[in-house]
Amino acid sequence: MSQQTANDAKHRLVPAPAGRVHVVEQGEGPLVLLVHGFPESWYSWRHQLPALAEAGYRAAAIDVRGYGRSSKPRATDAYRMRELVEDNAAVVHALGEESATIVGHDWGATIAAHSALLRPDVFHAVGLLSVPYTPPGGPMPSEVFAQMGATGAADTAGEAEEFYVSYFQEPGRAEAEIEPDVRGWLAGFYAALSADTMPAAGSPDPHFVTRDGKLRDRFPADGLPSWLTEANLDVYAAEFERTGLTGALNRYRTMDRDWADLAPFNGAPITQPSLFIGGALDASTTWLAAAIEAFPTTLPGLSSSHILEDCGHWLQQEQPKETNHLLTTWLSTLPTP
Repeated sequence: MSQQTANDAKHRLVPAPAGRVHVVEQGEGPLVLLVHGFPESWYSWRHQLPALAEAGYRAAAIDVRGYGRSSKPRATDAYRMRELVEDNAAVVHALGEESATIVGHDWGATIAAHSALLRPDVFHAVGLLSVPYTPPGGPMPSEVFAQMGATGAADTAGEAEEFYVSYFQEPGRAEAEIEPDVRGWLAGFYAALSADTMPAAGSPDPHFVTRDGKLRDRFPADGLPSWLTEANLDVYAAEFERTGLTGALNRYRTMDRDWADLAPFNGAPITQPSLFIGGALDASTTWLAAAIEAFPTTLPGLSSSHILEDCGHWLQQEQPKETNHLLTTWLSTLPTP
């Protein structure tokens, strides 16, 4: 097979409960559905599409509902987890398949995990990047995140800081920070969570915001991370400058609704074959270490788990060759559906 590039991928819009979902696909073979996180798009899988195609798979990266060229319902409730799961199942069927392996990063990992949990008839294997699986249940998310702010470092006035997920809850608040300078905000956010540009140990944590401040107050000021070129940043910025951020932020605003919706699945494991890849320098890996330790119970089908050294949050872009190797090796072990 000739060497492929992401330029060989084809774009299409397929019907789904949201209206339409934008899909970028490449290759032929068993279907692998790729689900991005915040604040990204299908483009975050640009290194994986050709690699999976070369390895004999049909790779399909989507714009999640609310992002890019996919539909953007107005109602906040439209971004509940159950809705996103049904979008994924609809994409598989629209592509003419009955089942697929699903792989997600960041929020996409959580969406992928719940797709496997709620629709095992469609998703026969699941790969999770950066964010480990935590079964539904436990305290209400808003209460957890409020407590994280209460126990975090104090601001200069001695008051507790606010965790970024809580900061995102009020409609319009984060938009007012981000949308006047989408490109600059994205550059800072990506840099803050990248291995080679994240703030030094002991610096104020960019996951928290002072009560009257902004997240970008703690972003690195100089330069892009090594994985992100000016042209890459232009692609991301152009999408969000066109769509705004509300659709993307609404995923955070439905977490308590998900908590209620998914109560019948409280504590449920995912039994399909699974993969986890985390970054050693990623807060998602360190804060959720207990979730990783629980994998023998929560992911009994786990066949491959890896922590990438010197890697931050954006691992499939920070370390694409290693990620591609781990993905294709794991995929090769899966039984034919």
